[in-house]
Amino acid sequence: MTRSLRLATYNVEWFTELFDDNGDFLNDNSQSVRHEVTKAQQFAAIGAVLAALDADAVMIIEGPDQSETRSAAQALENFAAHFKLRARRALVGFTSTTRQEIVLIYDPNVMDARHDPMGDADATSAAPRFDYGYQYDLNGDGVDENIGFSKPPLEVLAQIRGGPDLRLIGVHTKSKAPRGTRDKAEFVAQSIQNRRKQLAECFWLRGRVEQVLAQDMPLIVMGDFNDGPGLDEYERQFGYSSIEVVMGAANPDQPQLFDPHGAKTTAPWGDTPPTTSRFFLPELNGYFEALLDFIMVSPAIAAAAPTWRIWHPLHDAAIIANPALAAALLTASDHFPVSIDINLPLAPPAP
Repeated sequence: MTRSLRLATYNVEWFTELFDDNGDFLNDNSQSVRHEVTKAQQFAAIGAVLAALDADAVMIIEGPDQSETRSAAQALENFAAHFKLRARRALVGFTSTTRQEIVLIYDPNVMDARHDPMGDADATSAAPRFDYGYQYDLNGDGVDENIGFSKPPLEVLAQIRGGPDLRLIGVHTKSKAPRGTRDKAEFVAQSIQNRRKQLAECFWLRGRVEQVLAQDMPLIVMGDFNDGPGLDEYERQFGYSSIEVVMGAANPDQPQLFDPHGAKTTAPWGDTPPTTSRFFLPELNGYFEALLDFIMVSPAIAAAAPTWRIWHPLHDAAIIANPALAAALLTASDHFPVSIDINLPLAPPAP
C-alpha cells in the first residue's frame, strides 16, 4: 500500500512586494515588479497557479521578507487562507538579508513539518550549519576564505501522516549573472567570481546531502539553483555545473541524487531542452529561457519511480489547452513551478 504525495518548488518573483508589514495584501493597480503587470494581476495569478498545483507542500523561493517588522509566515498564511489553499501552514528557517526568504507552505492534514538544521559552527567541517561560515578557496589563490549563504537553505523534517519521514532542503543559490560591469574584462572577472561563490555554496550543500544519505533518510533537495547543465561556457573551466555538484558528479563513489532534467548525458531532450524560467530582456525586446529549478531525490525515492513536471505555459500540452492557467503562469512570475508526484510506502501500523 502506498500514499500519493505531491511536492513542488516555485520561485515567485519578489513575492514580498505584494504584502505590507502586517502581512496584508498590496493587490492594487500599481505597477508590480513584473514587466507590464499590476500588483493585483500578479496577486491573482499566483493564487491561481498555487490552486492549480494543489500540492501537499510547496517550497516557495523568493518568499516574503522575514524581519523584525515583517513575518513571512503570516503573509503566506494570509495568502493561503484568501485563496483557500490546502498548503496553508508556513515554515521559515534561517532568514536572509535580501528580503527574499525560502518558505515551505504545506497541508497540515498531510504532514507535520519543522525547521531541523544540521551541522555545527565549525567552518572547517565538510558541512557547517547553514547560518555559519564555510571554508573555500574563492579566489583560486590556494587560500581558503570564509563564505556564507546570502539565502541559507531551509532544512525541513517532514513527518508524513501514515507515511515515512522525509528530509527536504529548499535552495536558492547565488546568481552567476554579472551586475553593473563596465566592459568585457569586468564581465568575465565577475562571472568567474560569481561562479566560484555559487560552486562553494553547492559543495557546502553537497556535504549536507552526504550527511543525510549516510543516515539512510529519504531526501529531496529542491529550489532555484541559478544554474543548469551546459548553461554557460564557464562550466567547462570548472568541470561541473553547480547542480551536478549537488547531485554528486564530483563524488561518484557516493550515492547520487537524481533529477531527470539535470541528467544532461542521458535525458532525451535533443535540441529542445526543458526550461523553468523566462526572463524579459529590454535590450533585446524579447525573452530568454533557462533551466534553473530542480527537484533532486535520493536513491530510495528515485526507486519509487516518481513523476516530475515543469508547469511551463508554452511547452506543457495540458497547460496550453488551459488558456487561463497558461496566462496565470506567465503573469505570476519569471519562473514556473516544478512538481513531483511520489507514491510513498505506508508506515506499518503501531504494535
